[in-house]
Amino acid sequence: MSEVPPVQLLGEADTLGAFNAQLGAARRGTFLLDFDGTLAPFWNDVQAVRPYPGVAAALDRLAGTGRARIVIVTGRYLKATPPDLGTSAPLEMWGSHGRERLLPDGSYKVVGIDEFALQGLTLADAWSREVAAAGGRSEAKPGSLAFHWRGAGPAQVIRIRNFITENFHREALEDVLELANFDGGIELRAPGWDKGNVVRALLEETPDAVPVAYLGDDLTDEDAFRALAQRGLSVLVRPALRATAASVWAHPPEGLLALLDRWTEILEQER
Repeated sequence: MSEVPPVQLLGEADTLGAFNAQLGAARRGTFLLDFDGTLAPFWNDVQAVRPYPGVAAALDRLAGTGRARIVIVTGRYLKATPPDLGTSAPLEMWGSHGRERLLPDGSYKVVGIDEFALQGLTLADAWSREVAAAGGRSEAKPGSLAFHWRGAGPAQVIRIRNFITENFHREALEDVLELANFDGGIELRAPGWDKGNVVRALLEETPDAVPVAYLGDDLTDEDAFRALAQRGLSVLVRPALRATAASVWAHPPEGLLALLDRWTEILEQER
């Protein structure tokens, strides 16, 4: 059986080649990166998650070109469990699917939610005890409540999923909240923000000539892939391929490191 290439195009067009050519011409680029599952393997203890070996050094080399804007886009609550990147300098981060923005200088902004969404999240928070009894856990974040089942058995996952979805509709929370699936759980969110909003906001700050790449693994990253569309390069980073709007598949960590290293090489080249 042939070995899967660490980086593979998902369509007929050479989107990666086109991106690399644009990067070389522009002499700068913007790189948007998810953390859990993309830069780092999943771990049940989120506090213990660290990037794949070599990733921190690769990010430092890319940042060291002075021509790369690197932004971490994560579903994590930055105030509670910020990604431990291990880089030599802090990077810009957007957390809670875009409701939080933390700049390298430490300045921080958070987007609030309306009263009805807050009431819905407060009601759903009461389900946390039942979820914990079924083998899951809950995580409160700005504008959302995530119910995790990573590490639970199949029967436990079904029990948690059914409990959340049934109660969500019984309480008519679809009128004030969104129910979003992610790899390893379900999240209830105040409407209006997702990773696609982050991409659109950053594109507004980025000159048209500067290429933009987004790398992610999760179902929630599909919002970002779709928002980037023809404007940049979308890369699915995960061990197993799935249906995706991304145009490139990178197997971690080999494919991920190969991309980061190649982009560093391009930006280090002298004209």
